[in-house]
Formats: sequence, structure tokens, C-alpha cells
Amino acid sequence: METAEKLAPLGFGFMRLPLTNSDDPTSIDIDKCCELVDIFMDAGFTYFDSARGYHGCRSEWALKKALVERYPRESFTIATKLPAWLAKNAEEARAMFDISLEECGVDYFDYYLLHNLGESLTPGFEEYGLWEFCAEKKAEGKIKKFGFSIHDNAEELEKVLDAHPEVDFVQLQVNYVDWESDIIQSRRCFEVCQERGLPVVIMEPVKGGTLVKLPDTVADILRAAEPGAPIASWALRFAGSLPNVIAVLSGMNTPEMVAENAAIMRDGVPLTEGEYEVIDAARAALAALPGVPCTDCRYCMKGCPEGVRINTIMQSLNIYDQMGDAYRASENYNWNTGDGKASACIQCGACESVCPQHIAIVSELERAAELFE
Repeated sequence: METAEKLAPLGFGFMRLPLTNSDDPTSIDIDKCCELVDIFMDAGFTYFDSARGYHGCRSEWALKKALVERYPRESFTIATKLPAWLAKNAEEARAMFDISLEECGVDYFDYYLLHNLGESLTPGFEEYGLWEFCAEKKAEGKIKKFGFSIHDNAEELEKVLDAHPEVDFVQLQVNYVDWESDIIQSRRCFEVCQERGLPVVIMEPVKGGTLVKLPDTVADILRAAEPGAPIASWALRFAGSLPNVIAVLSGMNTPEMVAENAAIMRDGVPLTEGEYEVIDAARAALAALPGVPCTDCRYCMKGCPEGVRINTIMQSLNIYDQMGDAYRASENYNWNTGDGKASACIQCGACESVCPQHIAIVSELERAAELFE
């Protein structure tokens, strides 16, 4: 595996911020955010990542209060995103750009992204003319670097890049568990960008915190290889060791988390060949745990009359079963199933009749509906 000469910088993801009310995602604790930003900046890191829809559309406002109003503009880098799927029409979608500028309190964005492309989500960006719109904003100097984020496989990524080779970078989900995943295809997606000379921003390096909460049978492999090292260091260094990476994002919400992650990425070095072998062993141990044997072939979805997102639902169940991470499993489910939730299943059995793995899909969907809805 090609490895960078030094670790990529840490990026601060403004999507899991501290709250004053855990039931209200808009109740961001600004005082605590300021503390986190200060620790991050003091450690020498400068990349901040937000999006119009994060925290009930309050993340960008929090970025302004905790960062923009407290530090010189040239001392930090801001990335934010435009989610076409939150808009009812092109006018509303395009208006998000100016709203983001105002909410962030800046005159330009260092990095600007079309948010969460893939499969059924991609056409909306075309329909609303957002590629051309962002090209205009870049020409005006309001966008320095333009790209997109995507949660999909390599084939869908290539389709987007074939249609829009003008992008400056891509944001991908990359971590050592998803690296060889048939569903996420982190390795192949990263390779597609490398083949085209496109730098990458890495999201989900610790898989939403899941790779910090590993089962003991997996975590013990990492602990034995490097006693005393934070479990998170393996995931962060894996992502940071890849070449041509702009930043490795982490959604952080405690001073301890920011300090630990900053120390890992500031003081750490790229993985060695022996350390990659340790990660391979941990990945194999995780894959050996009981779970739904879904290979993401998607045969089940082609004939589903209700459009149930069966592959994503099976992935969420595996996060729940193998990782024991109910929060992350639910987050993955709610974020990625859209209108194709498990409860939409009419139990016709069409999916089970074509499943090469002979999974009892209907009963698994019932279980998912009970767990996540």
C-alpha cells in the first residue's frame, strides 16, 4: 500500500458538537465549542468542516461564534456543504450558499462541497444546476476549491467524476474496516481519485466512533501490538497515512477527545508494514464475528416493490451486532435509508427468492424496524 511521508492533518468536523440539551441537536453549547476550537487551534490544526444541514442548520452559526469571530480569517480553513436534497427547488437550493456565507460570517469558503451524492441523490444536483452555480461562485472568488462528498460505491463515484471532471477534490468515507468492504468500497473509491489525481478529504476515519468501541477480541489485537496507545490512533493513523489527503475529519465533542486526536495526528508517523498487518488481523477478527452475511450484491433491491434499502439496513444491523454500537447503527440507518425504511416491507418475499446468501431478509427487516424506528 502506498503510504504518505507524514500524516495528513486533522480536520474538525462540526457535526457532533456538545449540547446543552441532548434531545435537541440545535442546542449547541457555544462555551464548550470555544474550548474545543482553542485546543484544536493551539495544536496547530486549522481545517474546519461543516454543512448547511448539520445540527438542525445551526452548525455553521456555531462555527462563526466559536471560530470566525474569535480568530483572524487567514488563520483557519473553512469547508461547508450544500445539500440539494433539503431544498424544494433550484431557487431554494442556490439560496443556501448565501445563507451559509452569512451563518459562517465569512466572505468566501476555502472548500465548498455538494453534499452527499450517490444513487438517487445525485440527480437533484443536476436538476437544480448546482454544478454550474458553484462554478460561477468559484469564478467570483467566493469558493477557492470546489468538490463533493459521496457515500456510495466506486461505480457511482466514477459516474459523477466522468460527468464532472472539473472538481478540485472529493470527500470520501475511509477507515480500515470499510477499506475492503463490498458495500462502502473505501479502497476502490480512494483508488479512483488517485487515478485521476484528485486529493481526498477523509470522513468517518473512526466510523462515527465505532472503531474506538471495538469488541475486546478485536481491541486486544491492537493493544498487544502497541500497549498504551489509544485505540483511536490505529484508525486515525490508517487514514492519515494515505497519500494525497487534504485532511482527516473527526467529529469531536469533548476536550479530551480533541486533545488526544490532535496529539495522535501531530506527533504520530505513518503506519509501517508490520502495523498494516496488525490492522489486517483486527479487521479479520471483526469480520469473523456473527452478523448478517450480506455481500451488497443488491439483487434483493432490484425487485423490491417498496424500494426498501435492504443493503443499508443489513449494514446497520451488523454495526449493532458486531460492534455493539447502538447509537452508530441507528445513525447509519436514519441517515442512509431515506424513504426505504424497514417498516415499508410488505413481506412479499421477492428479496429472499433472489438472495445468493439465503438471508432471512424479511425477519431481519422486522428486527431492524424494532431496533431503529
